[in-house]
Parts: sequence; C-alpha cells; structure tokens
Amino acid sequence: MFKLFQSRNQKATGSVDSIIVGLGNPGSKYKNSRHNVGFLLIDRLAEKYGVRVNRIRFKGLTATAVMDGKKTLLLKPSTFMNLSGQSVTEAMRFYKLPPEKVLIVFDDISLPVGKIRIRRGGSAGGHNGMKNIIYLSGSDTFPRIKIGVGAKPHPDYDLADWVLSSFGRQEYPGLVKALTDSVDAAALIIGGHTDRAMSQFN
Repeated sequence: MFKLFQSRNQKATGSVDSIIVGLGNPGSKYKNSRHNVGFLLIDRLAEKYGVRVNRIRFKGLTATAVMDGKKTLLLKPSTFMNLSGQSVTEAMRFYKLPPEKVLIVFDDISLPVGKIRIRRGGSAGGHNGMKNIIYLSGSDTFPRIKIGVGAKPHPDYDLADWVLSSFGRQEYPGLVKALTDSVDAAALIIGGHTDRAMSQFN
C-alpha cells in the first residue's frame, strides 16, 4: 500500500498546492452542532498532520499541512456559514488556485449520520455555505465531501434549529466513523485519487 501521509514533523513553507475548507459557524455556542461538521473535520486533519489551526488569515483560521507530499491549507472560515465564500475566494485568489484544487467539506441533512458522499462538483444542494461559495467564485466545480447529519426528526421541525442542534449520544459512533472516513477520503482527493475516494466511500 502506497504511503498516504508524510512525516508529522515535515514543515510546509511558501505557497500551497491545494486548500481544504471545512464549513461551520464560529463561536462556542455552535462548536458541536450538526452545521459544524466541516470544522470538526478540519480539527481531525490538524491532529492527524500535527498542525494547529490558529493562524488568522483569509477571514478565517488556518494552518498548512503536508499531505501526500502536497502543501495544503486547512481553512475554517470565521465569516459565518452564509458568507463562507468571502473567506474561500480570498484564499483562492491569494494562492491563484482553481476551484478544482479547493476541497469543501460540509454537512448534509439528506444523509444519515455515519455516511459521507464525495462529489467532483455540482449544485449547492440547498446548502447556504456552498451557495455563497459558488456565487462569489462563479464556479461549481469544487470537489466536496458531504458529511451526513441526519434528516429532521419530523416535517414541522425548523431546519435552522435542526442543523444548529447538537448530536445525540447515540449518534456519536456514526459521527466518529464519518469523520474518520472523511480524513482518509480527503487524503486521497488531495493526492489526486478522487475516483478511488468515491469508489471507496460513496
């Protein structure tokens, strides 16, 4: 099996080859909400690659990791979900990267907790963070990992209340599985193996 990961103490300097953006809302009140699984994934990647996401840049918190030999910016926008595109497009412009080199990770209420879905691009699917990114960049060709957070418990349940709610105790094993799979999928995508990631995890 080929080596997916570089040494944890390998330093990244200069420009970056790609960006991984985890979508969420800043602030402690949103920390473990369904809407913040993108942030949770960035935290998992930071732990995996031995970096700290604490540098303030591009209207967000960032760190640079080396994944499969590629310098990768980890980005958690601080703009709130509906304005995520401001942070993402600023980073893209700075590094002169096309959408195809920017992996977006976000929540999906159409998937059960524990499932993920990888796509090469496409519409926002009703997700306001992706809507803003697509609108401000003028492109929908961002690769993405959608992490299942479960559907509303009943039709009358307010959608905003649902995505801002915390996971139940019984959902944590599924959440951990989804985050673990997403870490592995992100490494494959950054390494140029998107088809393999889709085959393995979709």
